[in-house]
Amino acid sequence: MDAAINIQSEYFESDLQVAYQTLDAEMESLRRMRGRLDRSFSRAVDIMLGAQGRVIIVGMGKSGLIGRKIAATLASTGTSAFFVHPGEAFHGDLGMIRPIDVALLISNSGETEEVLRILPFLEHRQNRIIAMTGGLHSTLARYADVVLDVGVEREACKNNLAPTSSTTNTLAMGDALAVALMVRRDFQPEDFAQFHPGGSLGRRLLTRVKDVMHKAPLPVCASDMPFREVVNVMTAGRLGLALVMDGKILKGIITDGDLRRAFERHESMKNVVAEQIMSHQPLTIQPEVRFTDAEALMNKNEISALVVQNQQGDVLGVLQIHGLKHQVSAL
Repeated sequence: MDAAINIQSEYFESDLQVAYQTLDAEMESLRRMRGRLDRSFSRAVDIMLGAQGRVIIVGMGKSGLIGRKIAATLASTGTSAFFVHPGEAFHGDLGMIRPIDVALLISNSGETEEVLRILPFLEHRQNRIIAMTGGLHSTLARYADVVLDVGVEREACKNNLAPTSSTTNTLAMGDALAVALMVRRDFQPEDFAQFHPGGSLGRRLLTRVKDVMHKAPLPVCASDMPFREVVNVMTAGRLGLALVMDGKILKGIITDGDLRRAFERHESMKNVVAEQIMSHQPLTIQPEVRFTDAEALMNKNEISALVVQNQQGDVLGVLQIHGLKHQVSAL
């Protein structure tokens, strides 16, 4: 085992150098592509945004794999899209493409045979075509309504053969399109959550304060309750806090931290009452607020609990951050 580790360690520095060179090459290709962006990008967004149908992504080989990811990103961010394999297209899948659809065709060279075979069909159906290619004078580029230049001077592969920098450029251009469409549509977190209800992020975005707050019975004490009784209320409530209420009116909140600070300020707790140790004007939140917003508010103010009130000021519950992420993920 030690011998194997020593052999592997001999390549550590050279492996890192290869990794650095690969990343540098791909970042440089992205920078160059960024510098070539022009009105064509905005025209592509216009076409996709104005489509009455869907965005159909077509690509072969590695371009096809990237195309599948672009289709998935578009679909999950508000743009109806799906991937069609060019080989399957001529065995029935062409029927999935309607005249109102926009075709996004991906080919690094712009001369991929399987992709080019679809062009006459799209032209006959008068589909708008967006080409994502490095071949600006290629057959694909000549047929397209808009050409997005994803070309690279060379691949990150040392032999300049394996699609590396070119696929990175294509993927990044697809992300740029998706994000630009999100901005144009004013796509909000709530919209994102609707398309991701099964994931933890989607559940967090869809979860409201009312879904995870602690409800009645809540640990409540009066303003004049003696210190010892306040501790008993907090212990019984098992939330590490107590709400100080005068009838239905919220006066303050007492947390474990308030108890510790009370011991520091008072030599004797014999005559101390709730009002003397509570935190005045505790932060509150309404039940319909998203959990993620409530979480951000607690983190910003470095607190672990919020009192939940309705618009009339009635106390409905307590929201605590500890353990909630697990609870939300389980919903």
